[in-house]
Amino acid sequence: MNTAKRTKTLTLLGVLIAIQVVMTLLNIGLIPLPGIKATALHIPVIVGAVLLGPIEGMILGIAMGILSVITNTVQPGLTSFVFSPFVTIGEQSGNWLSLVVAILPRVLIGLTAYYSYKLVSRFDKTKVFAYATAGVVGALTNTIFVMGGIYVLFGQQYAVATNHAFGELLGVIMAVVIGNGIPEAITAAILVPALSKPLSMIFRFKRP
Repeated sequence: MNTAKRTKTLTLLGVLIAIQVVMTLLNIGLIPLPGIKATALHIPVIVGAVLLGPIEGMILGIAMGILSVITNTVQPGLTSFVFSPFVTIGEQSGNWLSLVVAILPRVLIGLTAYYSYKLVSRFDKTKVFAYATAGVVGALTNTIFVMGGIYVLFGQQYAVATNHAFGELLGVIMAVVIGNGIPEAITAAILVPALSKPLSMIFRFKRP
């Protein structure tokens, strides 16, 4: 990578991380809902992945995960223990597995968004549908892997915290995946092309 391209990459990466921080501080990026918080913080991760590449996308995913840990630590909700090892809600406490739930799915966003974009862009010369596809795939990656991680790693505690029997938990998880995941995916399908197209022109990125 030449110096000019490296400078542009680091500049946009810094801008996207700054956007994540501002969205978190202003409570724009996390929307409290019963049993979970819906998010818009995956948008900068997806945009960074499609414009900069999978490594940068994963870096942005790590930033998103860390911000999730911080937010759930300083502004704990009913189920914040699944995202922060430093939170105890009633008898339910977070542990190191909370970091897995908070960070790993966000890292995967960078990978799935980039490779879905790369695949579709082979057939989409305008890149608009490729950007939208990356938005949908990235958003669903976040929702499915976060909720799947909660079910596998914190199923019993999450069921108790949300006043459900463990036998009902899979249905609850699916309801969140559908109720949160679909609106988040639609939002990403609209915002990712709207942001990526002008940014690619401003920074003169030419993704394959």
